[in-house]
Amino acid sequence: MNCPTLQLTHLDNLWFQVSGTLCNIACTHCFNNSGPNVRTFGFLSLETVRDEVETARSLGVKEIFFTGGEPFLHPELFDMLALALEHAPTTVLTNGLLINDRLADRLAEMERNSRYSLEIRISLDGYTEQMNDAIRGVGVFRQAMAAVARLSHRGLLPLVTIVRTWSEEEELATLAAFAEALRDSGYARPRIKVLPSLPLGRELERASFTSTDDLLTEEMLEDYDRSLLMCSNTRLVTDRGVWVCPLLVEKPDARLGSTLLDSRSGYELRHNACVTCYHYGTICGNVSSLIEGPAELSRSQDGTPR
Repeated sequence: MNCPTLQLTHLDNLWFQVSGTLCNIACTHCFNNSGPNVRTFGFLSLETVRDEVETARSLGVKEIFFTGGEPFLHPELFDMLALALEHAPTTVLTNGLLINDRLADRLAEMERNSRYSLEIRISLDGYTEQMNDAIRGVGVFRQAMAAVARLSHRGLLPLVTIVRTWSEEEELATLAAFAEALRDSGYARPRIKVLPSLPLGRELERASFTSTDDLLTEEMLEDYDRSLLMCSNTRLVTDRGVWVCPLLVEKPDARLGSTLLDSRSGYELRHNACVTCYHYGTICGNVSSLIEGPAELSRSQDGTPR
């Protein structure tokens, strides 16, 4: 099968896998197998971030993202955020467990004093303690909810992302209850984004994915807005080079070069995860539902929840 190839038409989104695959928890569906003492990828240096932010600025970057692993494990993260915020809106993806009052104060001060906005995304995997902690570990739900409260009390309005590992039929009642729990914690207008699970990393074992022929074709992309696919506007910087997108970091063929400048070639969409992107659009971006009253999920181009 000849899979379609997408070119980098413009660099909208620059991602840094700043803490590599080192994380303080090990989620059972983690797409890049991050966890304690996992060093498949290592920490990025401040110099690398500075150089690539400058390159991205010259290429017209619109948003910058810091991910991992757990980004707050990196001792120079705040210096890196300061660099990024000089040029573009910046997002940190975190499980929230390290966000105490002192750190929340620093983030709020940085956001107030920055030219561009600072977004904090906190990851969960369920709307209740029982749902979430079965995947993320005992006590994680309460700690993450406490981080959401700390940030919201300081005006940072965190985006709460949840990977759906249950059927859509179970969604609406539990989502409404979760939004109410966020309001009870002091988050008046909670922002929630529901993500699909990915046929990558530990999720392959947890959900027993078996399909090997669910791949994109040129016919599927006819009349489709290709800018919704990250590979057309995104690159990921790691300590081992630059990858086409944050989802495919474990795929050796997705490494495009050593630096941003030599990583602008096209990419053949030959992985099952590319189909997930096709169905759900820009799943790694910050599009969210603003939950007010009855719960409503944002929808992708083909009508599926995202």
